[in-house]
Amino acid sequence: MEQRPSWDEYFLKLAMLASERATCPRMHCGCVLVRDKNVIATGYNGSIPGDDHCEDVGCWVVDNHCIRTNHAEMNALMQAAKKGHPVDGSTVYVTNMPCTTCAKALIASGIKRVVVFSDFHDTLAVQFLRKANITIDKLAKPSNEIRYDLDSYSSARK
Repeated sequence: MEQRPSWDEYFLKLAMLASERATCPRMHCGCVLVRDKNVIATGYNGSIPGDDHCEDVGCWVVDNHCIRTNHAEMNALMQAAKKGHPVDGSTVYVTNMPCTTCAKALIASGIKRVVVFSDFHDTLAVQFLRKANITIDKLAKPSNEIRYDLDSYSSARK
C-alpha cells in the first residue's frame, strides 16, 4: 500500500493544481491558505474579474513585470476576505516564493508560515518574512502524480 502524502505535500499539491488556472504565461503560480488543516482560500495568477487575460491578449509588462494580473497570494487573500474567513495565524502554501509585495501583504494579514518548493528572484521577500518571524519552509517539489486507484478501492471493498 502506498503512503499517503504528508499534510505539507497535500497542500502543496493543491497549490500546484490551483496554478493550472493561471492566465499569465510568464508564470503559473498557485497558493493555498490553510489554518488548522483546513483550506481557507486558494488563488492563482490571474487578471482582475472582468478584465482581459494575458493568454488571450498578451501580457502588459512594466519594469519586467506583468501588471495585468494579480499574484496567487493576493487572489487567495482577497478570496478569504470576500468570504469573511480570517487568515491570522495561517500557513500559506505557494508554488513559488512570494514577491516582496505579496510577502508584505502576507505579513500584514498575520500569516505565520510560508511553505514553498520553488525560489523567486526577489530576495527582499525572504528578508521581510524573516524579520517578521514568519517561518519559511522550502520543501522538495511534490510528485505531479495523483494516485487515484479505483481498482484497489473496489477490491478492498469485496
